[in-house]
Amino acid sequence: VGVIQQEHTEEQVNEYLHELAFLAETAGAITIKMFKQRLTHPDSRTFVGKGKLEEIKQYVAAKDIDMVIFDDELTPSQQKNISKIPI
Repeated sequence: VGVIQQEHTEEQVNEYLHELAFLAETAGAITIKMFKQRLTHPDSRTFVGKGKLEEIKQYVAAKDIDMVIFDDELTPSQQKNISKIPI
């Protein structure tokens, strides 16, 4: 999951996400999908907006995915808020 901010282009974020996918696959994970959202800055509560988070949640539930990786370090409150979302 990545956020496209004003100082980044979509191509840069795609590159970051592909690099992250490569690292995850090197560690044994299987990358299935990448999610991006254009925001002026990451949402302080959940990194991405409510709608995008709902889209991710539905996809994770439908595909029985057990891990979601974010292309940025989440704050403790973001981790807590995201972990509270029922799937």
